[in-house]
Amino acid sequence: MQGEEETVPARLRRLPQVQRLLETPEAGALIGRFGRQAVTDALRATLDHVRVQLRAECAETPAAEALLEAAAAWLAGREQPGLRRTVNATGIVLHTNLGRAPLAEPALAAVAEVARGYCNLEFALETGRRSLRAGAVEALLCELTGAEAALAVNNGAAAILLALAALAGGGEVIVSRGELVEIGGGFRIPDVIRQGGARLVEVGATNRTRLPDYRAAVGEHTRALLKVHQSNFRLVGFTAETPIAELAGLAREHGVALVADLGSGNLAAHAGGPSIRDALAEGADLVTFSGDKLLGGPQAGLLTGRQALVDRIRAHPLLRAVRLDKMSLAALEATLRLHRDAPASIPVLRMLAQTEAELQTRAERLCTLLGAGAAVIRTDGLAGGGALPEERIPSRAVALSLPLPADALARMLRLGRPAVVGRIVDGRVALDMLTVADGELEEIAEAVAACR
Repeated sequence: MQGEEETVPARLRRLPQVQRLLETPEAGALIGRFGRQAVTDALRATLDHVRVQLRAECAETPAAEALLEAAAAWLAGREQPGLRRTVNATGIVLHTNLGRAPLAEPALAAVAEVARGYCNLEFALETGRRSLRAGAVEALLCELTGAEAALAVNNGAAAILLALAALAGGGEVIVSRGELVEIGGGFRIPDVIRQGGARLVEVGATNRTRLPDYRAAVGEHTRALLKVHQSNFRLVGFTAETPIAELAGLAREHGVALVADLGSGNLAAHAGGPSIRDALAEGADLVTFSGDKLLGGPQAGLLTGRQALVDRIRAHPLLRAVRLDKMSLAALEATLRLHRDAPASIPVLRMLAQTEAELQTRAERLCTLLGAGAAVIRTDGLAGGGALPEERIPSRAVALSLPLPADALARMLRLGRPAVVGRIVDGRVALDMLTVADGELEEIAEAVAACR
C-alpha cells in the first residue's frame, strides 16, 4: 500500500509542465490555428483530466505527444456548435428531443428575412406608430379557426399558465382527474394551475368523469373549467369523459370560462381529436395549443377564443415574460399562411400523409446507395410530440448489418456531420424513412460509409 501511495505522486511528477508543452512544434501549429490562450487552456484542461485519472486508476503517465493530441481534440470539439442539424431517422415525426416540427421553406425564408436586419416587429408602417407584436399571426389564427380573437406566446405551457393566471387567478379551476396529465420535461397540469395563482379542484375518477361531477364541484370561487385533451396518452376500457359541448352549457350557466387545451394543434379534424375550429364551435371559450406539433411551425403557444377573454389575457403583466421573438413570429406567420393556401407543403403534414409505396421506394434507393449490409424492413413510425399516441404509421426502414456492434455504429452516426439519429431494432441500427427526406439519402450514405 505504501508503495502505491508513492507511485501515484511519482507519476504525477512525470507530467510535463504546460510551458514545456507550449514550446513543442505541435503546440506551435495549434497556436497558429487557435491562438496561444486557447491552446494554454486546452493543455491545462487535459492535464487536469489526466491527474484525476492517475489518482483514481493505476494508469501510466501519458507521453507529451498523447497530451498534445488530447488537447487538439479538445480544441476541435470546442469548435463544434452545440446545436446543429440532425438527420432524423427515428421514424418519430414530432421528435421533441430533435426539435419537433421541421419548418417549411417559406418559413425558413421568412426567418432569414427578418433576422438579417430590422423589421416592423411592433411598428405600423402605415401610421408610423406602435402596433401589436403578433398582429399578423393573430389575424391568421382567427381566419383559420373562426375565433373572435387570438394571442401567441412562446410555448404551450405558457399559453395555459397565462390563460389561468388572467382568468382564474385567486379562484378555482375544475379539472377531471383523468386529465391531470404530465407534459414534456416533467411539467404537470396541477403545477401549471398552481403557478397561475389558481386552486385545483379535481373531479370524477381517473377513468370516468361525467357532467354531474363537474356540476357538483362548481361553487362561488369557481373561475374556469379546464378540459385537457389526452394528447400524449390514452385511457382505454371502462372510460367516460365529458365532451366540450356539455361543459360549455355548464360554464355558461354559471358564468365561468371553459378553457380547452388541445395540445397538438389540429387545424383540421383528425383521428387525434377535434380541430381547434370544432372545439370553438362546440362552445369552448378559449382553446390553447402548440405551434410546433401538428401545426408544423416553430415552438409557440397559441390561444384562440372570445374577444373579451383574450383581451383580459393580453392585459396580464405575465404576457411580456412569455412573448414570442421576431424570428418565431416570422416562421409562425409563414406556416399559418401555408395552412391557408397550401397545407400539403407543410413538412409535418406531408410526412404523415406518405404512402407505404413512397417509403418503400425511398428505402430501396438508400439500400442501393449503401450497398452490402443494408436491407429494407417493415416498421411502424409515430407522430410523436404528444400527438396521436395510439396511431402507428406503417413505414419502412433500412437496417444496417456492419461488423460494428449496433450501439457503436449508432454512436458513430450520431457524432458525424451531419448527425444521423436512428434506432436499434433486433440488434441492428434501423434508419426509418418516414422522417428522412429524399435530399438526405446521399448524406446518410456518406455517414454510413465513414463508419465502415
